[in-house]
Amino acid sequence: MNFGLTMDKVLIIGVIAVFLIGPDRLPLAAAQLARFVRAVRSFTDTAKERVRDEVGPEFDEVDWAKLDPRRYDPRRIVRDALQDDAPAAPVRARPAPTKYGPGSKLAPSSTHGDSASSSSPGSDAPPTI
Repeated sequence: MNFGLTMDKVLIIGVIAVFLIGPDRLPLAAAQLARFVRAVRSFTDTAKERVRDEVGPEFDEVDWAKLDPRRYDPRRIVRDALQDDAPAAPVRARPAPTKYGPGSKLAPSSTHGDSASSSSPGSDAPPTI
């Protein structure tokens, strides 16, 4: 990782470190920083290995560069989606709900036992009251 550091920035950081830490303690601070960087690298390598062991071979098949948030470009995503040549899935229309269809509160039911209030089976006429 480069963190956007150029040689000029590293030189300025070094000069500031000499003034803040002092020339006599600078080698000790640099050694501590080097140990810290090695420990962080070791930790990340161990974490990668554990994930690779847990996930399996699919871990290596993932294109991690594609998932990098720095590569996110909404214009490209929209352009790619609009230029997609894949046929659209057909949309199936639902039948229009009927006022007296199954599951309707107004649907005639045979649980009332009142033969006068129920309509004949198969008719779409509302029940008589």
